[in-house]
Amino acid sequence: MTPKALLADVGIGLIAGYVGTKVMEPVSMALYAWESEEARRQEDAVRPGPPYEIAARKTAELLGAKLSEAQIRTLGTTLFHYGLGMSWGPVYTMLRRRTGLSPVAAGLATGAAMSLIVDEGLTPLLGFSAPNRAYPLVTHVRGVLAHLAYGLGVAGTVETLTWLGRRAGR
Repeated sequence: MTPKALLADVGIGLIAGYVGTKVMEPVSMALYAWESEEARRQEDAVRPGPPYEIAARKTAELLGAKLSEAQIRTLGTTLFHYGLGMSWGPVYTMLRRRTGLSPVAAGLATGAAMSLIVDEGLTPLLGFSAPNRAYPLVTHVRGVLAHLAYGLGVAGTVETLTWLGRRAGR
């Protein structure tokens, strides 16, 4: 792979990660709306807040930065929510380049890996959420499904941008 192709893959992956995050958000909200009142109450009772805001707050404290609540929300949304989503887009491009996976399989693998590693692993481990066992099963199912939608959004975006790039290069 040439440096130019690698940079293109990373750039397209970052854009696709942003789009994938935008796809994931309404899917997650729709799935949340379908949950029972009891499951929502249980989740809300144990959830310490949006994980990306908790990550921003803890990071600011670690760095000794004094940020307002508005700054914490902005940092959390931009860096930890969208930044994380964008950073996983190149995982998809790597899978497509290095494996024989189809776009759908690579997208689902990317979304599933992100769900397991970030949501189910790092987020509770780093204290950005309550422990996994505190949440109802439906919360975990929603997270996996939303991340699968993320992966499919990334796949669709990468494949479309790659196709457009090939067409423009003719």
